Amino acid sequence: MDPRALQPLDIEIVNDSDLAISWADGHVGFFPGRFLRLECKCAECVQEMTGEPILDPESVPEDVAPESVEPVGRYAVKITWNDGHSNGIYPYERLRQICRCDACLADHAAKSD
Repeated sequence: MDPRALQPLDIEIVNDSDLAISWADGHVGFFPGRFLRLECKCAECVQEMTGEPILDPESVPEDVAPESVEPVGRYAVKITWNDGHSNGIYPYERLRQICRCDACLADHAAKSD
């Protein structure tokens, strides 16, 4: 993917709990809040040496929501969550890979068939 396509033009908290990202290539990504919180790859959520998840999904409230979103350089965002978590960063490339918009979900499903 062209690196310029990985630059967000706008990042917005929608529905009080989800994230929408408008990308430079025209794609608009959608990320349910709890899904995105469970995708955190920081050292509190994933064992650094093995990559195994250590975050218990049951410990993440169903209504977890981003309180703020801040850019980290030109490659990622840092999200502060209303459950007190704020250590993880989400690289733009990873966000594109895990996008939950209808078009991306259909594409993921087609690739797994």
